[in-house]
Amino acid sequence: MQIAIIAPILATRVGIRSLLNSDGSALGVIDHQIIFDGANLGDMLIEQPNVDLLIIVEEAVINSDLIEVTEIYQGGLAILVLSDQPSMISVLDSLPIRCWGLIHLDARAQELIAAVYALEEGLLVGSPNLLKEVWSFQNKASSEDQPNMIASLTERELEVLDYLSRGLANKQIALALELSEHTIKFHLSSIYTKMGVANRAEAVRYGIQHGLVSL
Repeated sequence: MQIAIIAPILATRVGIRSLLNSDGSALGVIDHQIIFDGANLGDMLIEQPNVDLLIIVEEAVINSDLIEVTEIYQGGLAILVLSDQPSMISVLDSLPIRCWGLIHLDARAQELIAAVYALEEGLLVGSPNLLKEVWSFQNKASSEDQPNMIASLTERELEVLDYLSRGLANKQIALALELSEHTIKFHLSSIYTKMGVANRAEAVRYGIQHGLVSL
């Protein structure tokens, strides 16, 4: 597995390298290589290294750049985010990637290496308390919470929702907004999450009920 590390601070990148090579089952044993590191995703967009796994710290996650990176690798990339924010799961789950992981910034070497091995096998990985917090939030979400979530829809998401209400397919919306289909899928996933719905029809119906779109 070829690995890229993205973190704004050089010491953080060095630390991640050190953790990955800190025990007897270090990456080189099964032909893992760290072939690229950079301060931000822009560096990766320029270089476009031939990698299978991107390890990135939360501070370096910029959604628009992350979408561009995943488009370059055409669904073949695995991403591991080091973060203490459960909200990163909704970002990762909406991306066109092979698999993803979310573990704490202060993860031990064994946790980091285990996550890398699991992602190599195409598994989803998460620190238990981060996953539990997301599941707990979803289970407790009620209809009275949804207006606040809907209020957080961005201007672009409202545009996508409007085209959705007109019955346009993802490709047609992408052409209308001069965006890629992957980007449209990303916006749709964000809309569904904020509205608490599961599909296009529910999103349109909920949008009409709350005055976000009109037919």
